[in-house]
Amino acid sequence: MDGNHAPHSIQHPPPERDGSFSYDIESMDGGGVLRGASEALLRFDDDDGGGPREPLLRKRTMNTTSQIAIVGANVFPIESLDYEIVENDLFKQDWRSRKKKQIFQYVVLKWALVLLIGLLTGLVGFFNNLAVENIAGFKLLITGDLMLQNRYFTAFLAYGGCNLVLGATAAAICAYIAPAAAGSGIPEVKAYLNGVDAYSILAPSTLFVKIFGSILGVSAGFVLGKEGPMVHTGACIANLLGQGGSRKYHLTCNWLKYFKNDRDRRDLITCGAAAGVAAAFRAPVGGVLFALEEAASWWRSALLWRTFFTTAVVAVVLKALIEFCRSGKCGLFGQGGLIMFDLSSNIPTYGTQDVIAIIVLGIIGGVFGGLFNFLLDRILRVYSIINERGAPLKILLTITISIITSACSYGLPWLAPCTPCPVGSMEECPTIGRSGNYKSFQCPPGHYNGLASLFFNTNDDAIRNLFSRGTANEFHMSSLFVFFIAIYCLGLVTYGIAVPSGLFIPVILAGATYGRIVGTLLGPMSDLDPGLFALLGAASFLGGTMRMTVSVCVILLELTNELHMLPLVMLVLLISKTIADCFNKGVYDQIVVMKGLPFMEAHAEPYMRQLVAGDVVSGPLISFSGVEKVGNIVQALRITGHNGFPVVDEPPLSEAPELVGMVLRSHLLVLLNGKNFMKDKVKTSGSFVLRRFGAFDFAKPGSGKGLKIEDLDFTDDEMEMYVDLHPITNTSPYTVVETMSLAKAAVLFRALGLRHLLVVPKTPGRPPIVGILTRHDLMPEHILGLFPNLRKSH
Repeated sequence: MDGNHAPHSIQHPPPERDGSFSYDIESMDGGGVLRGASEALLRFDDDDGGGPREPLLRKRTMNTTSQIAIVGANVFPIESLDYEIVENDLFKQDWRSRKKKQIFQYVVLKWALVLLIGLLTGLVGFFNNLAVENIAGFKLLITGDLMLQNRYFTAFLAYGGCNLVLGATAAAICAYIAPAAAGSGIPEVKAYLNGVDAYSILAPSTLFVKIFGSILGVSAGFVLGKEGPMVHTGACIANLLGQGGSRKYHLTCNWLKYFKNDRDRRDLITCGAAAGVAAAFRAPVGGVLFALEEAASWWRSALLWRTFFTTAVVAVVLKALIEFCRSGKCGLFGQGGLIMFDLSSNIPTYGTQDVIAIIVLGIIGGVFGGLFNFLLDRILRVYSIINERGAPLKILLTITISIITSACSYGLPWLAPCTPCPVGSMEECPTIGRSGNYKSFQCPPGHYNGLASLFFNTNDDAIRNLFSRGTANEFHMSSLFVFFIAIYCLGLVTYGIAVPSGLFIPVILAGATYGRIVGTLLGPMSDLDPGLFALLGAASFLGGTMRMTVSVCVILLELTNELHMLPLVMLVLLISKTIADCFNKGVYDQIVVMKGLPFMEAHAEPYMRQLVAGDVVSGPLISFSGVEKVGNIVQALRITGHNGFPVVDEPPLSEAPELVGMVLRSHLLVLLNGKNFMKDKVKTSGSFVLRRFGAFDFAKPGSGKGLKIEDLDFTDDEMEMYVDLHPITNTSPYTVVETMSLAKAAVLFRALGLRHLLVVPKTPGRPPIVGILTRHDLMPEHILGLFPNLRKSH
């Protein structure tokens, strides 16, 4: 849990505001809730503009929103991240004592880290593609050789068996080693950068499974991509470097102690996410824009420079490694992998009829994208029921989808007619080897199977075939229709199995297919090549599903080297996003909600304007005195999971009750572990704490490494002693007055990246703290649970 909700030893009089009265129509059983400070006012819903108005009665006091969420394919407890600077005495002394050399070292280390993130992410991206192209290529070569010998059933057994083994292995390592690695990982990274942490979300085991599970899953022929998992992989690499390695796996670096805080880790993980996109698409600028538009919740100019530098490093690494592979030293990699399509053979021209067709493409993309998101949401909810029943059922589901995928990709090409090879083709026809535009499949010499050229390839090669120019008559219309329906459906049922899987490639494949259908239908009426229509179709479907515009536009232009298509790509993206927004949210936003991750939007909901901050604070609140008994602190830490506690000085420590600030749970544990206790309740200068501890003693450790209250043991005498909390108390926490609009408080909370927002009384003569706003207090389910009448206007 994030904070604690409303005071334990002080009886609060009800808030006094003009023309309002306090009502609490329901209290939580056993909660010991104190009526008053966090109770709602009798407010009225005036949506009707006149006539009788219903009172907005507060239904309960305690926050009951979920503290768990689905991460990958498992349920984990979640907590918020501490992006706020804790300005206590230790922090102030540390900054006063830092020399120019240490500040310079910090800056150099940060740039060195983003360089390492770029290098490692580029290497991992290349390794992924190298492995996929060789494993999948070997599988396709074996199958093709058997088909040339007319051993078709044996070829299917070999093809389906390879897919089954690869898919089952990917599911097994994901289910048993790192369930958090399932899926694309983009929703989890997006939630992390918004301030939500969960166990294993960026752990070394998750990184390991993300890399090898993605390789095995893509090689298994599933309709999924490695681009989404690469974003998660880049974030995991950045997290591993930012927290100084892994103590569990004996990979630690003490010189990274400067980055043991959530703010610096957030910046590094943003760079890692951008590097992942750059490594997946060879699109460095697109990676930066993806991080800005989709992943990051906070941005500043310094971060822009670092992400750009990181993606530039990735681009250089990939370029060097691909040049090395052109000499044939990388097995079957060759020209494959790292999807790059060069369509810039000449400058395209387009007329009015093309613009009309592109507008229609945008509308189709918006409709298909909205439908895709709707169906995917329903399928994922069913899969979550299956996945929660244990690892064996996760593997069984993956095996089932693998069999269906193999049956479709091997069986459907038999329905397609054989087409004579085009005269004067630049490529060999039929294709000899694992990839190419003209797969012979079961066709006689001099003929090829167009549907097999799409199905019997890696997903990257299928996209190349769809995007290829000068191939207007290569694919039969029936083949394109069959391929679109199959990819659309397989993309829906594949995402959600216990395998690292991305949505970019299935969406690009489906969009490129219906784009090519439109281009083929227009035929001589259009000045644009069907391959360019495939590009625009991919853009329209990406806009309709993911609702990204600027980043997708730049990624596609970097992929295709087709800058002249910029106006048309922009137009089709804007239309498809606008149409799809009429139906539902973007696919990653929907998945964030479905997983139960408490994501804070940049804007406040309209119903928040009807409430004030004091209306939604929860109870009971547990506060400490500036000099507190050890036993009281230990008991509070044992019976609650709260992360922060307000510190209030009372007479004789002060003339009147006074809010000193906020103390964090992790800091209390470090202080208690030091056992510098006093027999009398007296305020000290804090010098003994400053001598005994340094700022880095209170730095945040990596996931799962910090002290827990169960690790500490105290004697009865120690429990009766006192400890001065002033030296470790954040004396300048963010506070808002209880009458501030809840909408304004929510925007402030999100903009500053807070974990706790203290609510103080407006009128004097009352206790100095009303309650604490946390992320969970600002979630719709909590607010609408408190005020059911707001649902009518929601």
